[in-house]
Amino acid sequence: MTRQVSVWPFVAAMAAVVAASNFLVQFPFQHFGLQDLLTWGAFTYPVAFLVTDLTNRRYGPAAARKVVYVGFAIAVVLSIWLASPRIAIASGSAFLVAQLLDVYVFDRLRHRVWWQAPLISSVLGSIIDTIIFFSLAFAARFAFLDTGFGLEDGSLGFAVPFFGADVPLWVSLALGDFTVKIVIGLLMLAPYGALLSVLRPLPSVR
Repeated sequence: MTRQVSVWPFVAAMAAVVAASNFLVQFPFQHFGLQDLLTWGAFTYPVAFLVTDLTNRRYGPAAARKVVYVGFAIAVVLSIWLASPRIAIASGSAFLVAQLLDVYVFDRLRHRVWWQAPLISSVLGSIIDTIIFFSLAFAARFAFLDTGFGLEDGSLGFAVPFFGADVPLWVSLALGDFTVKIVIGLLMLAPYGALLSVLRPLPSVR
C-alpha cells in the first residue's frame, strides 16, 4: 500500500474528530457546576493532536501536513453544516495554526525521549488553538463574523468570578477548555506509547 493511500485513515479520523469537536463546543458541560468553565468539545479535540503526531511519526512532517490540510478542509465544510459560519471560521483558523505548529515542534523533537515530542507539541498547539478559537468564536470584538449564536452575546452581558476578578464568560470557558485539553493530552500519551511498535517510522523518515 502506498503512502498516499495509507494516510487516508488518518485524514478520516482527523475530520471526524474536528467536526465532532466543533459541534460539541456549543454545549457547556452541565455537571459538577462546570457549565461556566467547560464545553463538551474539550474532551474530543485533543485527539486531533494524537492523529497528527501518529501520522508524523510514521510518515514524516510532509505527510502530516497533508493530513492537516485535508482534514482542515473537510472539517470546515462539516462545521458550517453542524455549527455556524463563525464557529467554522474560528475553528478552521485555530486548527490550521495549532496543528501546523504541532507538526513542526514534533518533528524537531522526534529523536528525544518518546513522550517529549507528542507532549510538548500538543501543549504548545493547545495554547495557540485555545487563544485563536475562543477569541474569534466568542469575543465581542469579533462579533461581525456571525450573529445570533448566543454565547458571544453572553460574553457581553455576563461575567463570572475567576481568581478574584470578573472575566467574560468566553474567557472562563477558554481557561476550563484549555485545562481539559492538557489533561486529555496527557492521557493521549498512553495510546501513543502503545502504538509506537506498530507505527514505526518509514525508512525515508529521518
